Amino acid sequence: MPTAPANEDNKLSRPVTRLIALLALSAFINYIDRGNLSIAAPLLKGELGLSASQLGILLSSFFWTYSLFLPVSGWLADRFEVKWVMAFGFFLWSGATAVTGGLHAFTALLAARLMLGIGESVAYPCYARTLVGHVPEVGRGFANALIAAGVGCGPALGTFFGGTLMAQYGWRPFFIVLGVVSMAWLIPWFAWMPRGSMAVSFMGESDVGFLEILKQRSMWGTCGGLFGANYVLYFEITWLPFYLVRERHFSMGAMAKIGGLGYLCYAAAAVLFGWISDRWIAAGATPTIVRKTFAGAGAGSAGLLLLGCALTGPTVSLILLLLAFAAGGMCGSNIWAITQTLAGPRMAGRWTGLQNFVGNLAGVTAPAVTGFVIDYTGRFFVAFVIMAVVALLAALSYIFVIGPVKEIAWEG
Repeated sequence: MPTAPANEDNKLSRPVTRLIALLALSAFINYIDRGNLSIAAPLLKGELGLSASQLGILLSSFFWTYSLFLPVSGWLADRFEVKWVMAFGFFLWSGATAVTGGLHAFTALLAARLMLGIGESVAYPCYARTLVGHVPEVGRGFANALIAAGVGCGPALGTFFGGTLMAQYGWRPFFIVLGVVSMAWLIPWFAWMPRGSMAVSFMGESDVGFLEILKQRSMWGTCGGLFGANYVLYFEITWLPFYLVRERHFSMGAMAKIGGLGYLCYAAAAVLFGWISDRWIAAGATPTIVRKTFAGAGAGSAGLLLLGCALTGPTVSLILLLLAFAAGGMCGSNIWAITQTLAGPRMAGRWTGLQNFVGNLAGVTAPAVTGFVIDYTGRFFVAFVIMAVVALLAALSYIFVIGPVKEIAWEG
């Protein structure tokens, strides 16, 4: 059985708090690794002579295998001990990052990005299985917000320090050192993860579990919402550095500072709104009102604010950009709390895997669509419009498609 998640005052125990912090650190590393190629894009494009379409394919390729393997990783997280599932994936994605620094051909880089996607696909199913077993509803907003903060801080520091270091030393050493040093995360993971506490076999046949989930309207609501929220996030991760350098004419150093500050705004807003959401629920509000309000308002606002960046001058554009990142953090703080509550312990890994599979098709779509739009129009404006429309549809999905945010009474 899982360890007791909280005491009578709804305060998380020290081992659980430490475990959540370790998950947040893994998310931090995860998002540095998946976003570092976009930081190197201006340098990489010139070195390898890539077109914008080729660069878009390379940036999106991570999501091909990432999305494809998410249902498999969800099943693994529900059926086997999370400690080992997470460790294997982490080792694989860190190794792929290190290897990337030594590659010189487009096809080799493509293969490394595909391997990175397979490794990183284990993360969110393992997060869900861990949190749903250790953290109560009143604490899940903040717990997920810390992971969302890792999602924001990863690109923030990756963009700032990565952009600065790449400008000075080149992109290859950054990839190699990052991949090798990240392996140290596995040491506290094996030391702190409760032994055997996440070995779960709630369902006899995994096919039954997946079919049960697919029947739920709320499952499709979470998928649609995540797709739109991810479209905005991956638009930022994959193309924002290129946009700031090539269309707004910032230097690599200035791009690194602007992008880094934006992701810090995302992280700070995630923690703030995660804490507010839990306090609001503790004060008597329903998870339905609280979680859907923050997720829907955050997703829609992020898209509209980013569209405003393409329509205004440099100063106003930067202000809107930072506000868009903050709105993304508001959304990110409650997305997975919704899923964990709806799925419960029986289905957390599989629901998360399926939802992330559909949601991360945005990672395939956003970079590639943006690349082709730039090739066709020569500018980013149409890409910003597409992104804003998708974000508004995500807001509608969170608010109107998802039903009451409470654990579903599963059959069997």
